[in-house]
Amino acid sequence: MKTNVQQDMDVTVVGAGPVGLVLAAELALSGASVQVIERLGEPDGGMKAGAINVPTAEALDRRGLLPAAEQVQREMLERVGSFARVADDERPADGRRARMPRFTGHFAGMVLDADLVDWSDPDLAAHTAVDGARMVPQRELEELLAGHVARLGVPVCRGVEVTTLEDTGDGVLVGTTAGTVRTGWLVGCDGGRSTVRRLAGIDFPGTDPELTGFLAVADIADPEKLADGWAWSTRGAYRYGPQPGRVVTVEFDSARSGLPHAERRSRRTPVTLEEVQTSLRRVSGTDVTLTALRGAATSWSDNARQAARYRSGRVLLAGDAAHVHSPFGGQGLNLGVGDAMNLGWKLGAVVAGWAPEGLLDSYDAERRPLGAWVLDWTRAQVGVMRGDAKSAALREVVAGLLSTRDGTTYAVKQISGVTQRLDLPGDHPLVGRFVPDLWLRDGSRLVDHGHGGGSLLLDRTPDGAFARLAEAWGGRVSSVTDEHAEPVGVLVRPDGVVAWASDTTGAAAVGNLEAALRRWAGAPSSVPERKPVG
Repeated sequence: MKTNVQQDMDVTVVGAGPVGLVLAAELALSGASVQVIERLGEPDGGMKAGAINVPTAEALDRRGLLPAAEQVQREMLERVGSFARVADDERPADGRRARMPRFTGHFAGMVLDADLVDWSDPDLAAHTAVDGARMVPQRELEELLAGHVARLGVPVCRGVEVTTLEDTGDGVLVGTTAGTVRTGWLVGCDGGRSTVRRLAGIDFPGTDPELTGFLAVADIADPEKLADGWAWSTRGAYRYGPQPGRVVTVEFDSARSGLPHAERRSRRTPVTLEEVQTSLRRVSGTDVTLTALRGAATSWSDNARQAARYRSGRVLLAGDAAHVHSPFGGQGLNLGVGDAMNLGWKLGAVVAGWAPEGLLDSYDAERRPLGAWVLDWTRAQVGVMRGDAKSAALREVVAGLLSTRDGTTYAVKQISGVTQRLDLPGDHPLVGRFVPDLWLRDGSRLVDHGHGGGSLLLDRTPDGAFARLAEAWGGRVSSVTDEHAEPVGVLVRPDGVVAWASDTTGAAAVGNLEAALRRWAGAPSSVPERKPVG
């Protein structure tokens, strides 16, 4: 365990969860000197997110971590038991990759039926390469990312708490329990109770909680007393499964008789066997008996808040430090990883000097609307899950909608993240979306060429006009040429977002590409070559 913090770093990241680790890795790939400070002496062993969405899986893919994530899913399926099989008619026609078990998720405890989903929907069909890397629990994801940052040489200093901070205008002085650190930038990835956010004086408005939940894997003396899957009562809801011993409970205020909300617990206070058993008995209406906890259980609430701003001078926030909400739908981890991917390359560009600080304004502008949507998506599920008669009636209506092909497909698309889009300049339908699975003539995909970070340019012009232009941004943009097809050209930012795309060649397309390169890759290091284009 490393506890020696380092001085004069370009960036110091506070928090060694998935968000902090992804951010640190992206900064290291951009050439910045970065360290991670973590309050806990050892990784948190508590149960948290059980899967990742498509943008998160694709972020791992872009950095060459897809095989490791696929191995995690295989091991997860072995533990849970395979719940789907690959039908012969579901195998890709080109034989490149067999389809993995369909991952759908749930809305307010209503499991989405994979057989009802229109998997030919263009949004879903464009993102299938990572199907084998969706069932990646947070604990295993942290282990995978810890190895990634270690290979990049990023020090992770554990057992160190932040106590003070001072933004000096040209850097940040950070007081810690291991001494004072001077860093160019400070990023708080330290959770919903973020010390960095509090010390930076950033407000955290939102809605107060009305429920408390527990998540645990336990030895159960009489599991036959519990229903499989989700079950509701006037006191709340619970889920048993999918793996043996896994239980989730949800209790609303009226059922808990004034017991404190999860977010008011000390984060150093472990969840006890008695707490989980008492909660499970209340919501299930049974006298089920838990004999032991396997690993650390966790508690949570539906406290939903979003930071008033994601940046204050040289202090920034990402992940739960910027937004908190209930875990329904598994959005929190994925939202945070998206923050880290978006911020990492931008902050790295500012540190490297080829982008102005103004580029960081796009971080808040691009990520805030998505964060606000996630908060409302989880609030809606809380409204459906309450034990009162009105919510029960609403639940029946929603269940009816989710029993249709259109309703299930819509929900799966939202949960999977494939419909996420940023408001970027350009009228091509790909602009602002995460880059789809673009296969090349050599059998590789475009993202296979971007494991080292930086932007990617796909050039399918007959004369290489797009790649020729991008040579002036050498070191920041890697060009990949391929045989002619549509789209003819695609510029992908380091976070996987399409910044420019074209189905045509010619002067207009080249001019639009140059504008996108200047916007997202800075000024060219040489004068762009101007040759006639056909």
